[in-house]
Amino acid sequence: MSRPKIAIALGDPAGIGPEIALKAALDPRVLEICEPILVGDAQALAYHAKASQIDAHIHSVQSAKQPAITGPSDVTLMALDHFSAEPLRVGKIAAAHGRSAIESARVAIEAAMAGDVRAVVACPQTEYAIKEAGIEFDGYPSFVARCTGTPVDDAYLMLCFDSTRIVHTTLHVSLRHALDLITEARVLSVITATHAVLARHGKPVRIAVAGLNPHASESGMFGDDEARIIEPALKAARERGLDVDGPFGADTMFKKSGYDAFIVMYHDQGHIAAKLLATNRTAGMTIGTPILFSSVAHGSALDIAGLNQASPEAVVEAVHRLVHASPDQV
Repeated sequence: MSRPKIAIALGDPAGIGPEIALKAALDPRVLEICEPILVGDAQALAYHAKASQIDAHIHSVQSAKQPAITGPSDVTLMALDHFSAEPLRVGKIAAAHGRSAIESARVAIEAAMAGDVRAVVACPQTEYAIKEAGIEFDGYPSFVARCTGTPVDDAYLMLCFDSTRIVHTTLHVSLRHALDLITEARVLSVITATHAVLARHGKPVRIAVAGLNPHASESGMFGDDEARIIEPALKAARERGLDVDGPFGADTMFKKSGYDAFIVMYHDQGHIAAKLLATNRTAGMTIGTPILFSSVAHGSALDIAGLNQASPEAVVEAVHRLVHASPDQV
């Protein structure tokens, strides 16, 4: 039985992305289930292989259509050239690094859209480097949406670890801006999208939804957003036949059992929980687009780049989820 091809974009070449991509591509747990194809700058990958003392034979290809060469020491790289004109500055922020991270992800997404790879994993980017490059970026879900022609408001981030799934109503925006984005329509949309993805498994889906304010406002004592926005969205979802509960206080919601997904209102409500419970093994799945795409739920860790200290577990987790998923299943 043939193994599917999975594209792994290297992320910020000055961070730990190339290191964890390379380690994952050589991991027996990955090689057993797929043919990994790394996507990114050849110079950056060679640097990190040497710095991490990884004896890897890197085989460059021009297209993901070409056969992947994989093995205990063999890695296939869809090679891009980002640093022939300017040096790679490991551990530093630079516009060239931001362009490289985005271009690697874009090329990998194009390969998935063309059907040359089954799915894409993107290693961590550095947002400020992307900003320095003058590129609009507010998280991978909206980036994937733009690359695939999907309405940005239809794409959401689902953090996955073990049997836990956490879906974000808003993501990489300031908290002040997030408050403006949280509307009844948006909350209903994220509930509907979450249910649509999980219902493909053919099993009943139960969803828990967090409130926005402390203790979900405690009957209006700490705000009225729950009564004005979230509760009407829950009512509308139930009228559509969806099994959804809440709003719950975000500080206690994740202790509740029997739910297939937890929906949070803003970035930190979900990311704090994931990083406390599964720091280096959380996959960040993008839902609502036509391709299978996952990032990792940790950053580019510029401070340990090139030191052979980075764990590939989040990439391995993402690969496993993507291999065993269809575009509408995670």
